[in-house]
Amino acid sequence: MTKLKTLLNALGPGLLFASMAIGTSHLVLSTKAGAQYGWVMVIPIILANLFKYPFFEFGMRYTTVTGKSLVEGYLRMGKKYLWIYAFVTLVSTFTILAALYVVTAGLFMNLFQISGVGTGMVALGLFAFIGLLLIIGKYRFLENSLKAVISILFVALVITTILVIDKGPVPGAENYQRPEIFNEVGILFLIGLMGWMPTAVEASGWVSLWSIENFKTMKEKPSLKLVLQEFDLGYFLTALLAVFFLIIGWMTLYGTGTELSGNAVVFADQVVNLFTAHIGNWAYILIAIAAFATMFSTCMTAHDAVSRVSIDVLEKLFPRNKAFKSNKAFGVAVVFMAVVNWVVIALFSANMAQLVALATFVSFVLAPLLGWMNLKTVTGNDVPKEFRPKMGLTLLTYLGIVFLSFFALYYCWMLLI
Repeated sequence: MTKLKTLLNALGPGLLFASMAIGTSHLVLSTKAGAQYGWVMVIPIILANLFKYPFFEFGMRYTTVTGKSLVEGYLRMGKKYLWIYAFVTLVSTFTILAALYVVTAGLFMNLFQISGVGTGMVALGLFAFIGLLLIIGKYRFLENSLKAVISILFVALVITTILVIDKGPVPGAENYQRPEIFNEVGILFLIGLMGWMPTAVEASGWVSLWSIENFKTMKEKPSLKLVLQEFDLGYFLTALLAVFFLIIGWMTLYGTGTELSGNAVVFADQVVNLFTAHIGNWAYILIAIAAFATMFSTCMTAHDAVSRVSIDVLEKLFPRNKAFKSNKAFGVAVVFMAVVNWVVIALFSANMAQLVALATFVSFVLAPLLGWMNLKTVTGNDVPKEFRPKMGLTLLTYLGIVFLSFFALYYCWMLLI
């Protein structure tokens, strides 16, 4: 009981990672994978979570052992590595965050039957509300509130999955043939699924910064073993919920021949309505809460993370500028991210897919390099030998780099042909 209590008290970065990762990669991609291809898609989901695990774990490991952020670890390797991470952060900051808020705003409007207000205005309201929560509540509020959100989400998804399994698979359409996985369309979907499952590799820097904030709220810094146990719990939860979403899509849509929308907002609303048609209208509110909680928590954690990591990157690149070290820096960053991303939504909403495609390209292509950079930080002189990853984890890391490299190269090749 004492060990369990200590672990629960240490809950923080791993929980935030789960909250951030369980977004469109789960709600849209995992569900769509089950709906279109059936249970077989559990294999790439598990592989993606397995091979990417070391890169995120290293963010926790490096910060716990050294007390420094992963961003500082990149700087210690050489400023060019910090510039690479800064470039990835810049591209993703002004695209992914805007896309997340658009999906969440549209989902909120569709699920709760709000009309007469544009998506941009609802997104602005979400930016203002979440921004205010982050500035006033800071890290401790984020952590405590997401414990409640994740609990609600987990319970709602467990109940929904059990109900779906109990109801059994929906009757398939006559002469239904599963789409090919290994043609151009199938491979592109597979790349998207595995590329964003559980999330992009650059998020390892976010986890590192959350660790630093978490340590500030604790009376005594926990051991590396305890920190990694907490992260493993959050990571396992992330992978498990991806499988839940896949099961829901498989049981309610697979074999029906239903044409699924490529638009994330429309797709989410489409899926929720199909769930209720399969289970019963009484389940609508349960599924609506689960879907909205999924995206709201992702917006909240991503907004916090990109604000923190942007400040850390700028502070390391321009150490003489004291503005990045002030107590107001985080609040300014939160507001700046909200304003800039809302402008992106207002001006480029018609081209949002192209902007996300740009972020996807940069994230995929540089993922193997970022993975290698994370390995170099935890095997460098900063980290004593007894705290460096063991042979098994190191081997898994190299396999992960090969795995990411293969998909990055194949993705580039498919874009060029």
